[in-house]
Amino acid sequence: MMPGLHRLTDVWVYLAASPLLGLTTTLVAYLVALQLYQRLRFNPLANPVLIAIAIVVSILVITGTPYKTYFEGAQFVHFMLGPATVALAMPLYRQWRNFRRAVLPLLLGLAAGSVTAVVTAVGIAYAMGASRQVMVSLAPKSATTPIAMAISERFGGLPSLTAVLVICTGILGAVLARYILNFLRIDSHPVRGFALGVASHGIGTARALQVSAEMGAFAGLGMGLNGVFTAVLVPVVMPLMLRWIGS
Repeated sequence: MMPGLHRLTDVWVYLAASPLLGLTTTLVAYLVALQLYQRLRFNPLANPVLIAIAIVVSILVITGTPYKTYFEGAQFVHFMLGPATVALAMPLYRQWRNFRRAVLPLLLGLAAGSVTAVVTAVGIAYAMGASRQVMVSLAPKSATTPIAMAISERFGGLPSLTAVLVICTGILGAVLARYILNFLRIDSHPVRGFALGVASHGIGTARALQVSAEMGAFAGLGMGLNGVFTAVLVPVVMPLMLRWIGS
């Protein structure tokens, strides 16, 4: 091995043993993805979360770094998800008057979105021959990760699979929502934001906040309400659907 390459390998081995490597990798990957997103004029197809995930996964695979080693450093970002979610209270508070004026439409939209997300996910999975365990894992995919994983585990699903499905749902929603809502000629920021929050939880809310504070506030409201509604809905609907599927 060449001396220069040998020294580079030694440096990498040293850095790989440091918990800060995971944190640094995550932040650098997202900054690169964000720069690319900006250069492409905020094209939804260049979603920074999707690109950052691809970069991090590529680095871990190429370097052979175990996920456990990576997460020892990246868990700080994971910890900050809690405070970031709580911080959504500020835009929610500023839009409180607008929320009060649209209580009924918001509740109807919430019910329609939550029920559709659960029924279509399970129905399509059943039509494609998925197992009961996969269907249960799919059902809460539009809720936030902690709620979705808890629901999945409660009914015999795979929480790890549910977590992946939740992330995929959020990314797809953030990428495709703009085109779908434009096709439907829905221009209202509150409506667009609430739809994103209900369908695509945190990742969709982050995308809405990049557009406007108003859209972000309604997305945050949709995300929170959908998490609670899904936690109540799935325990009621899921047994009925599984009984019908099994009959």
